[in-house]
Amino acid sequence: VCCVVSLCAGQSAPAAQGRKTSPPYTGDLTIFDSPGRDERLQIGRVMDILGIGEGKSVADIGAGSGWLTVRAARRVAQGGTVYAVDINPEAKQYVERRAAKEHLGNVKAILSGADDPMLPTNSVDAALLLKTYHEVENPVAMLGNLRPALRRGARVGVIDRNGSAENHGVNSEIVVKEAESAGYKVVGKYDFVKDGMDYFLVFQAKD
Repeated sequence: VCCVVSLCAGQSAPAAQGRKTSPPYTGDLTIFDSPGRDERLQIGRVMDILGIGEGKSVADIGAGSGWLTVRAARRVAQGGTVYAVDINPEAKQYVERRAAKEHLGNVKAILSGADDPMLPTNSVDAALLLKTYHEVENPVAMLGNLRPALRRGARVGVIDRNGSAENHGVNSEIVVKEAESAGYKVVGKYDFVKDGMDYFLVFQAKD
């Protein structure tokens, strides 16, 4: 069974987190489906690196419009399941309508908590936070809550851009430190994604 999860996260981070966050996007969801985004993000290459293929279980954390969800759903095919997880009820409903319209029966939308994707234990082979990490209210807790869902060897990707965390970006060094605090190690760093000059980090849970 395969799954893709998407989680759009919370608002301002608590003081203990040491940094602020950007407010979650609540505008027109169709903005994420801009022409040429597949090419700018090289999303096929991203999914290759994360090992997203037929029958795999994937978490798209921050589903939004379901832009990634539908692409992953086609990749994993009917042998897999895509969980589109978001804290925004409107996004959840949007993805459900989109999946029905595109005849993708392997998509399941989940309304999650701000720091918990609420995935089944040992259910995920890969996860991706696409332009979402800078909005996560408590990223260390969220990544910690994701760990039980990860199967052995699962990869977790973060695509974002460098910024002050409250301007819809967060420095990659901060992401690495927070992921390490949550029990992850870096297994890949890439700069080929050019949708706003982004970085792409890949993690695995430490044994």
